[in-house]
Amino acid sequence: MFNSMRKWWPLVTVCLGTFMLLVDVTIVNVALPRMAGDLYASFDSLQWVVDGYALSLGVLLLGAGSLADRIGHRRLYAAGLVVFALSSLACGLASDDTLLIAARVVQGIGGAALFTTTFALLNSSYQGRSRGVAYGIWGGVSGAAAAIGPVLGGVLTDALSWRWIFLVNLPISVAALVLTLTVLRPSPVFRGGRFDIAGFLTFTVAATALTLAVIRSIPSLYVVSAVALALFVLIERRSPAPMIDLALLRNRTFTGVLIAALLVNFAAFAMLTYTSIWLQSLLGLTPLQAGLTALPMGVLSLIVSGVAGARLHGRSPRVLIGVGMLLIFAGGLLAVWLVGPSSSWPALLPGFAIIGLGVGLVMPNLAESAMAAVPADRGGMAAGTLNTARQLGFAIGVAVVGSAFASRATSFLSSAGVRDSSDVAHGLASGQVFGSIPEPLLRGAAATGLDVGFAVAAGVALLAALAVFLLVRPAPKPEAVLV
Repeated sequence: MFNSMRKWWPLVTVCLGTFMLLVDVTIVNVALPRMAGDLYASFDSLQWVVDGYALSLGVLLLGAGSLADRIGHRRLYAAGLVVFALSSLACGLASDDTLLIAARVVQGIGGAALFTTTFALLNSSYQGRSRGVAYGIWGGVSGAAAAIGPVLGGVLTDALSWRWIFLVNLPISVAALVLTLTVLRPSPVFRGGRFDIAGFLTFTVAATALTLAVIRSIPSLYVVSAVALALFVLIERRSPAPMIDLALLRNRTFTGVLIAALLVNFAAFAMLTYTSIWLQSLLGLTPLQAGLTALPMGVLSLIVSGVAGARLHGRSPRVLIGVGMLLIFAGGLLAVWLVGPSSSWPALLPGFAIIGLGVGLVMPNLAESAMAAVPADRGGMAAGTLNTARQLGFAIGVAVVGSAFASRATSFLSSAGVRDSSDVAHGLASGQVFGSIPEPLLRGAAATGLDVGFAVAAGVALLAALAVFLLVRPAPKPEAVLV
């Protein structure tokens, strides 16, 4: 009994770090209106409170994966816990929005060190059916964390302060660090050579410029992003020790899984930022009540991931991931149909529930499929690439959905004759309600903004499903055993 329980302590250790870093992607959503009031933050600043962390996490994952293969996965995981704890403390003590955004960026550095090592740590700790169970549980934690984040954020913001959504990370980090040093085996070093600094810098510029271009609507930054990305590809092709071996992209299954990873967080979670603001600023819900609307998504994601990992291990990833993305597509369309000017919080629940089912199918199969498609000595690289895609997808998704929300709300208000309609729309997106404008008009503008956001997210999910069905190879049929 004791040995059986001890077997799962490495999984607990990895899940603690994963849960903490992924909760911090969405835990801020319900606290944004309170932050805006306390720190006098603008719409752009609130977007960067969310995207500063997600973008930092995303752009650093490739480099962190390469570094993990050089210094060992356990060592980097422990270092990430220390950085994450210290930056969380800085977030909790921030006195203005600039300091908060800077601390969130550093928090993303710690999160990248944690996230990029998770798959390799699970692979080295488990084999066979136990590995499938471990990936299933990890996938459930991963998928549920993003949806549970708003609930936990609501509890802490209502009961204490928005600052505690960051300070709560301190005891979790300490517990995870103790477990890391006691239950995880030292990891082998797979790669030597110099770190790919040029590749790291060009990729960082490309991703940051793209996100900033979407948020600020600056066309020249799209050009900067494209040029930096082209330089990154050239550098990686010629580097003796690249952050990502571009030959991996010749594997159709890995490429299809990578596209799904890029789009799943965009499709499933980017809208949580704006539904949370709508629920609080226009419907009058508390942070906790707003967070609870995402609970069906989190619970169903956790249940389905666990079942998929234990019962569907070895099934075709093309079917599981593809069907999961179609469910996310259906959930987004249902939200478009149900959310209107007179809607209240129950209108979100059916769509969120279906999205949770899809997330539960997608998350564990993304991880296992990506790791199975590459050699063992590329484990850190594959994990970094996959998780980079996921977090960049979320960062870009928040920016794209925010721009779509503001643009559609502006058009609605302009057609109704509202002066300074763009300022009003951005105020709605950041939780500021304008008392001089009739509430029905504000609710109509917010509803149309949410509808176009859900429609964009649903379209992205459909694209991901098509990519999976076209690129990911079906699982080989087991050969018959001759007796």
